Amino acid sequence: MKLTVVGGGSTYTPELVDGFARLRDTLPVEELVLVDPAADRLELVGGLARRIFAHQGHPGRVVTTSDLDAAVDGADAVLLQLRVGGQAARQQDETWPLECGCVGQETTGAGGLAKALRTVPVVLDIADRVRRANPDAWIIDFTNPVGIVTRALLQAGHRAVGLCNVAIGLQRKFAGMLGLAPADIHLDHVGLNHLTWETAVRLGGPEGEDVLPRLLAEHGGTIAGDLRLPRPLLDRLGVVPSYYLRYYYAHDEVVDELRTKPSRAAEVAAMERELLTMYGDPTLVEKPALLARRGGAYYSEAAVDLAAALLGGGGNPYQVVNTYNKGTLPFLPDDAVIEVQAAVDSKGAAPLPVPAVDPLYAGLMADVTAYEHLALEAALRGGRDRVFRALLAHPLIGQYAYAETLTDQLVAHNREYLAWA
Repeated sequence: MKLTVVGGGSTYTPELVDGFARLRDTLPVEELVLVDPAADRLELVGGLARRIFAHQGHPGRVVTTSDLDAAVDGADAVLLQLRVGGQAARQQDETWPLECGCVGQETTGAGGLAKALRTVPVVLDIADRVRRANPDAWIIDFTNPVGIVTRALLQAGHRAVGLCNVAIGLQRKFAGMLGLAPADIHLDHVGLNHLTWETAVRLGGPEGEDVLPRLLAEHGGTIAGDLRLPRPLLDRLGVVPSYYLRYYYAHDEVVDELRTKPSRAAEVAAMERELLTMYGDPTLVEKPALLARRGGAYYSEAAVDLAAALLGGGGNPYQVVNTYNKGTLPFLPDDAVIEVQAAVDSKGAAPLPVPAVDPLYAGLMADVTAYEHLALEAALRGGRDRVFRALLAHPLIGQYAYAETLTDQLVAHNREYLAWA
């Protein structure tokens, strides 16, 4: 089995490699190819990847290259984890929206749109090259904004599934609180990427007993603290929102915070410099503890489960993924990309039935779905007016004066990535 990681020079990659090494019985990788244009980073990450495989007794080989076509040739699955513009572009995404009093974040609001505009054309070019190399290859997208990027891939006819680590992180957290193994926990997880709610926590599987009320009663304070939302709000909702919902439920509070502290991009850039220094140590044979603070926790386990199921090797039959709605949520278009539990096998991901969704959540999902449709139009076809329409539609923006200013800012900060600008 050959797996290719596009963006293999990312500091995330050792997390992924560690999962491949530990879970080799689930996903027997014979060749792991890391491809990245940044040769200096790739050399450091590739060296550590080989040492992790060797240390854990994995028989597969790790190949590094900057040649994308060679990297995807014959690949059974291709994982996308790229960041167009790097942390410098992320720094901009997180700062200029604040000038209008809007959230500055790399996947949500105006910053998320900027990232989508930079990313979608690049990802579609990569996907076309994957399809030419092997039409049967699966594309697993971990590149943000995952919902928009996955919709672009599916709309272009690619064999693609989107992946996020929010659900698997909550699964592990809840299992620990209940004293259970993660495999014993099934989440009723519903929404869009980075806009999700856990509406039930079931024991054993989709039909199991719902213990979410017990979790909230016994651990609601801890859960609320982790989300940085008030405990009474969780009690009133009776569900657990993802931490991204704080941008909506406490927007002004978040903006005030973001204006007075270093950006996450600056923190991550400093962390990456330290990690890359560690990766260059020839005695390092395990992923360092610092990597857990970088983000992407449990990404490797989710990726292994998903790749194994798609490639016919087993794995967890039920997984939270991003895929076409196809009537699962009747208030959204069939071609909307939703993030829900799905049955995954070699044919792809089939969403499980979802109970009726409270209008409190369905309304916000519908609004953001409309924004994502307009965002993808802007990414595919360009034009200042399409950017303005997407910003005006976003629930975190909505006012025409803000949308006008943010459109100018977005174009000015991203001109080198926008062929039409």
